[in-house]
Amino acid sequence: MHREAEGGGERGGIRDAALDLATELRRLGVEAKIAAPGVPMPTVDAAAAAMEVAPERILKSVLFQAADGRCVMAIASGRARIDAKRLATLADLPRVRLASPEVVLAMTGYPAGGTPPIGHRERFPVFLDTRAASIDWAWGGGGREELLLRVTPELIVRLTGARVESVTMENF
Repeated sequence: MHREAEGGGERGGIRDAALDLATELRRLGVEAKIAAPGVPMPTVDAAAAAMEVAPERILKSVLFQAADGRCVMAIASGRARIDAKRLATLADLPRVRLASPEVVLAMTGYPAGGTPPIGHRERFPVFLDTRAASIDWAWGGGGREELLLRVTPELIVRLTGARVESVTMENF
């Protein structure tokens, strides 16, 4: 599926269109399960209920951006809150804030709210929280708000080069 970003811009002459995660995974040679539970999943709790798993089995992939435009992603599990100051320090950036939905789409290839932990359009530093890395598998964004991807921490690290670090407030 290819959708243009609302107010879509151009980068290098290419429209900022959403990628299809299943297509990207095939391109990467990855076999993974993408689930469509058929209900809205705007929160970790909603996704956990839809998939009948504990909230800790739900990953959130959150893109942050520095003032100079550089981006960094933090991946955490459950209800844990990402510590932006700690993330900026780890990424050697002065300060980061949540990336806008337009930047999320342009950098990852997926809309905010459905951002998967793998299969991104661009390369940027990725930090996988230690708690998320300690579970054997989890459900992460599936490329659209209504989809989830079953993924392992090992696959995230292999495909993104993620560093495993404590990036949530609850880890301190």
